[in-house]
Amino acid sequence: MRKLAIGAALSGALALTGLAAPVASAAAGPDLTFSDVVVNKGRAIVVGTTATVKVPVTYTWTRPADFTVDYKTTFAGISIYRGTLKNMSNAIDPEAAPTCTTTATTDTTVTEACTETLVIDPQDSLYEAADATTWKSAGFYAHVDQDDDDSDGHVSFDYGYDLWGPLGTAQIKRAAKLTTNATPEPAVQGKTLTVKGKLTRADWENITYTGYKGQAVLLQFRARNSDTYTTVKTVKSGTGGALSTTVKASKDGYYRYKFAGTSTTGAKTSAGDYVEVDPPKYEG
Repeated sequence: MRKLAIGAALSGALALTGLAAPVASAAAGPDLTFSDVVVNKGRAIVVGTTATVKVPVTYTWTRPADFTVDYKTTFAGISIYRGTLKNMSNAIDPEAAPTCTTTATTDTTVTEACTETLVIDPQDSLYEAADATTWKSAGFYAHVDQDDDDSDGHVSFDYGYDLWGPLGTAQIKRAAKLTTNATPEPAVQGKTLTVKGKLTRADWENITYTGYKGQAVLLQFRARNSDTYTTVKTVKSGTGGALSTTVKASKDGYYRYKFAGTSTTGAKTSAGDYVEVDPPKYEG
């Protein structure tokens, strides 16, 4: 679904007309150039099920010297989208005006370096597992003209939207959760220690976390007086994302699971679970 959110004026106007997507037009758009687009400093955007994620976007744009954008009825900036410009499966637009600094001027043009923020609310912006993929960035210009009379008997509405892209890419991933629980506690030196856990990831469609099966997860250990974790073995997640393995208890320390992430799911490291190891009891 295409949802525009470029300020209250544009959102309200679109809601009024029931528009959910820009309509292609043969009319020539403004002479704008967008370049050097960087989304989230080039890092993947990892999104859970409830918390909004603020994504910084930097870019350069060049406009005619006599061309202005007031962010009341005219808007410009960078969107990210999935699909093609003509057939978007989903898109996310900025909700506020960018901050821009003029870097160059000529008799006919102005070039500015800009920073904006995309606000991703998983319950409002992401709808399905297919949204965990590589998105594209596009420059946009939109204008809204609305005129109504005091009697509420007539509304005149004109809307235009221009897009330039793709200008780059951005990766959106599902957030992961990971737990570790080692038993028994305390353990006995030389005896078996069972380390269980669970790997889950965000399910945006159902607004919950679900098990992530078949993934390689590292079991790591850090001795009590050490600052460094070392890998003990690799464990594959089972049904519901369940993790379980055994080790021989040797000394006091912390066990944790570490997941490197995939193309669709962010990396995650669990908190360490401390296990005290007692010496074996000898019967004499």
